[in-house]
Amino acid sequence: MAKILVVDDDTAVRTFVTRALHQHGHAVVPAANGDDALAVLARERDVVLLVTDIVMPGMDGIELAQAATARRPDLKVLLMTGFAAGRTQADASAHGLLSKPFSLVTVCATVDDLLRGNGG
Repeated sequence: MAKILVVDDDTAVRTFVTRALHQHGHAVVPAANGDDALAVLARERDVVLLVTDIVMPGMDGIELAQAATARRPDLKVLLMTGFAAGRTQADASAHGLLSKPFSLVTVCATVDDLLRGNGG
């Protein structure tokens, strides 16, 4: 299946999403922050989807998505958030959006939809 980069500064969330997607058959690379994620994207050209938390210290998920898609326009993005802010909705319009908390089934179904081109 697809190679997915999962970025979240919360270890528990990052581990949950990584395991869920791995068990669903995807190759998954975890990263704890935006800088690490950009380094992964630079060396692993077969990553097709970036799954990132929006609220992170340093580079937030929206900034990461912008930087990543500027370098890799074909990269799909799924933003995760526990907040419902106006900026979140506006910036997520070009990407998929997954609201926390979510189940294993929900994250896998959302990823599958996004990979098929059906939005998030």
